[in-house]
Amino acid sequence: MNAEAAVRGAELVGGGRSIGIGSQWFARLWSGGVHRILDRIDQGLQRGAIEATLPDGSTRQLGGRAPGFQALVTLNSYRALLRLATGGSVGWYQAWEAGEWDSPDPVQLFALFTDNLVTLGSAARAHGPWRIVARLLHGFKRNTRSGALRNIHAHYDLGNDFYAAWLDPTMSYSSARFEAELDGLDAGQQRKLASIAARIDTAETVLEIGCGWGALARHFADRGVSVTAISLSDEQLAWARNLAGDLPIDFRKQDYRDLTGQFDAVASVEMVEAVGREYWPDFLDAVARCLNPGGRAAIQFIAFRDELFEAYARSADFIQTYVFPGGMLIRESEFRRLAEERGLSWRDREGFALDYAETLRIWRERFDLAVEEGRLPAGFDARFVGLWRYYLMYCEGGFRGGAIDVAQVTLVKA
Repeated sequence: MNAEAAVRGAELVGGGRSIGIGSQWFARLWSGGVHRILDRIDQGLQRGAIEATLPDGSTRQLGGRAPGFQALVTLNSYRALLRLATGGSVGWYQAWEAGEWDSPDPVQLFALFTDNLVTLGSAARAHGPWRIVARLLHGFKRNTRSGALRNIHAHYDLGNDFYAAWLDPTMSYSSARFEAELDGLDAGQQRKLASIAARIDTAETVLEIGCGWGALARHFADRGVSVTAISLSDEQLAWARNLAGDLPIDFRKQDYRDLTGQFDAVASVEMVEAVGREYWPDFLDAVARCLNPGGRAAIQFIAFRDELFEAYARSADFIQTYVFPGGMLIRESEFRRLAEERGLSWRDREGFALDYAETLRIWRERFDLAVEEGRLPAGFDARFVGLWRYYLMYCEGGFRGGAIDVAQVTLVKA
């Protein structure tokens, strides 16, 4: 193992190193407030319940007022609650990594918290200096042209060998579409590609913004469509070009803000989450600029609940801190307004959040199997493996709990 391989994923693992609760003496000083935090969580759980085992061996039920998600949590240290109360989702991950809490099924806990976000209010969000620090650090990761290159590199250039160990053969890193309970991941991903293509099925020329490993571009090109596909990831582009062969695809390393030319259609699958709120207008400008009159854009996006969005946007959560530098889910109402201001009508919106939850569950099973069988490439240590598994569980809980949705929409240029 060379020195470079030994630190693969280090940038992500170290994402929250500047955010913490401080010394042990501070935790001991604060310990008297533990039950106040538990009381606040209890009051905020309008649906579902937590059965918590406390460090002294006693148990306490939180919530239980109405049916909902049921979670079991063992608190190995009261410090975990301090981290939650000060650092929100970032602190809760740090507590998990430190062994200060565990659960037989963290997905249920994440879904429960997500389902009760409105009534929990600030009980599970970062506060005071911790929120400010998290937001400032996130601000340094803005998706300027140079910033976007760094952010994409940190996540997507972890290595094609890493992603190939647990994604399906198409290397689709976005939600599948399932029709039946027994659908496999491969079938679900093929159905997703087909559902995007069906929205722009008369196009002869297609621009794909954020092409990933090239599965959708190949899907179009196999049907005789001329495709221009862009990405900022060197690893993804190398993989995509290798598989494209003689297909009519022009793969480019290019920022969407620099796009020119005219196309019958645009496709973009879960790319807008890497753009950032301040750049949504630029993204939609590029779509409108590159579409022929009457052209159609098929967009798959992930959105945070409208009424909760501002609280989400005021801080930086676990995903933004540790997994997707510079990322931000969209506010659908705002994104739609910006699209319509640019002459792009919003049509045939279709959400499928539980399909994403199932996709994430399958990814986690495949990732765990790759780890167990030793198929994960060299250089990813136990800390990174734990981070990645937590990320997949955290996101699955978010979709199951209802605060996050994934959807496809067709934008039509006047």
